[in-house]
Amino acid sequence: MPSDVDPAEPGRVELHARDVEFDWSQLPMHWIPGEPFATHFLNFLHLVLPEGERWFVEVFKEALPLVIDERLAADVRGFIGQEAVHAESHQGVVDHLDAHGLDTGPYVEQVRWIFRRLLGDRPYQGERAEAWLVQRLAVIAAIEHFTAVLGQWVLDAEALDRCGTDPTMLDLLRWHGAEEVEHRAVAFDLYQHVHGKYRQRCGALLIAALAIASLWARGVKYLMRQDPVLRGSREPRWRDLLRCGRRGIIPPVWRLLGSLPGYLRPNYHPSQYGSTAQAVAYLAKSPAALAAER
Repeated sequence: MPSDVDPAEPGRVELHARDVEFDWSQLPMHWIPGEPFATHFLNFLHLVLPEGERWFVEVFKEALPLVIDERLAADVRGFIGQEAVHAESHQGVVDHLDAHGLDTGPYVEQVRWIFRRLLGDRPYQGERAEAWLVQRLAVIAAIEHFTAVLGQWVLDAEALDRCGTDPTMLDLLRWHGAEEVEHRAVAFDLYQHVHGKYRQRCGALLIAALAIASLWARGVKYLMRQDPVLRGSREPRWRDLLRCGRRGIIPPVWRLLGSLPGYLRPNYHPSQYGSTAQAVAYLAKSPAALAAER
């Protein structure tokens, strides 16, 4: 833990899954009013996260027997529980979109192939099996860097409130974002514990960044073409990306790109970025999280 951590931040937080539920029956197709591009820019997350987070869970279950530190093992188990709930919560949005005329199937099938076939288990044994596990842990640590950046962004994004974002969707995004900030160090700590080679960590960040950028660009284009309200009348444009970023209703590109150098520092640790206190404060008032606690 770096010495410059804000003393107002809480110490170690015990991670646990919150069995949240969301009612999508009143969700409009463009849940950021008048902003189909921004809506679908964030809808991309719903298409990718269910398969991605199920993959996280399976890889972490495979790695758990290698953890000899009980505190880290407890964090890994908490992470697994949270990610499993995240996957099912975003799946609910996908099901809603499908039921209301936006066919996500072909794109989701491509995502499923990536996580289940390209990055899934392979019939390796011995050192090859361990090397494949370590490579996937490095990629997950890199992805979790980005999800923590996105989580902190959505906690800070007051523009989403001002523009009238659907409150149920906003709660989903902030509940998930808060848990990403809450458990932002677990994947990195697990990779460091099992292997921890600096060059592989940096290489995995490059792989993750390129894959996410490609999937995101293709995903937004796909969603706008399939949108039953737009009926193919709008294509995503670079000026939409810049305009919505300046408005603060999507994460600005500079914020995502600006997070890369920090991860490449040899002494990087996720605890240096993001606010656990802010995440915990939101989880204490999230309507879905409160209902789950009751």
